[in-house]
Amino acid sequence: MTRSLDGTAPELNPGVAQGVGRTALMVAAARAIETHRPDALARDEFAERFVRAAPASAGWPVRPDQVPGGDADPLWGRLGRYFALRTRVLDDHLLRTADSGVRQVVLLGAGLDSRAFRLGWPPGCVIHEIDTAGMMAFKQAVLDGAGAVPVAERRPLAADLRLDWADALTDTGFDPAVPTAWLVEGLLLYLPAAAERHLIATVDRLSAPGSTLAYEIKNLEGADVRASAVYTTTKARIDIDLPSLFDPDPRPASAADLARWGWSVSVRSPFDFTRLHGRGPLPEPNDALAANRWIFAEAPAPRTGHE
Repeated sequence: MTRSLDGTAPELNPGVAQGVGRTALMVAAARAIETHRPDALARDEFAERFVRAAPASAGWPVRPDQVPGGDADPLWGRLGRYFALRTRVLDDHLLRTADSGVRQVVLLGAGLDSRAFRLGWPPGCVIHEIDTAGMMAFKQAVLDGAGAVPVAERRPLAADLRLDWADALTDTGFDPAVPTAWLVEGLLLYLPAAAERHLIATVDRLSAPGSTLAYEIKNLEGADVRASAVYTTTKARIDIDLPSLFDPDPRPASAADLARWGWSVSVRSPFDFTRLHGRGPLPEPNDALAANRWIFAEAPAPRTGHE
C-alpha cells in the first residue's frame, strides 16, 4: 500500500528501498546536488523529487549548501561528483549517437534517471527503459506527480535483467533490425558474472550494424578498498555498504568478448573525463574509484557475430 507525500508521489516500495534499489536514491541525491551547482556537469530537475518522495532518503542533502565540507566530503562531494561526471559523459554519448542518426535507445537498469524528459533528443527518438517493477512504479508515480512530459517517446518496461528480457523488450516495439544506443549505467557492478555475460550477449544478438553500447564496470580483483573514505562514509552516513553489494565473483571479460564479436571497443578511466571537463574526482590514495572503467563500443557493418 502507498501513501501520498506532499501530494506528488507514493512511498517507495519497501523492497526497492533495500540494497541496490537504495543506491538509485543515492545517485538521484548526487544529481540533485549537482543540478544546483553553478558549474554543474549535468542537471536533472526531477532528481530532488525522487529523493524527497522516498522515506529512506527524505532527509538526505539535495543542494550543495547542505553538504558538510563541500567537494571535500567523501560521499556527497567526491562520490557525488563522480556520479555527476558519469551522468554527463553518458548523456553526451547518447546524444552524439542520436545526432548520428540512431533513434532507438535502450536504458538497461534505468533507475531513477530522467533522460527521456531532460535531454534534447532529436525528433523520432524512442527511449526504452528497463528496471524492476517496484523501481518503475515509484519512478512513474513521481514523474506523474510532477506533471513530467517526455521529450522523446518513452516506453517503460518492468523486467528482471538477471533473467531473459529480450522478448519482453521486443513486445514493447523494440526493433532489432535498426541501430540501437544501449546504456547500462551503474548496474553490472551488482550482477553475478553469469548475468553480465548473458546481458552482454543479448545486447550483441539484438544489435543491428551501427548500434552502440556504453556501460560501467568495476574490477576489484587484488584490491581491498573497503577502508576507502568513499565507502566508509557512505556506510556511516546513509547506511549503504557498497562493497557488500558488489558481486564478489571475478568479472567477465565483456569488453574482450565484444571485440571478438566484431565491436570496436574503447575502455576509459573516469579520471580521463575529469581532466576533459575540468571537474570531477581525481586519483587519490586507497582509491575506491580507481577500479572503475567506462566502456564504449560500436557494432560494425557487417558484423562478425558469435562465429
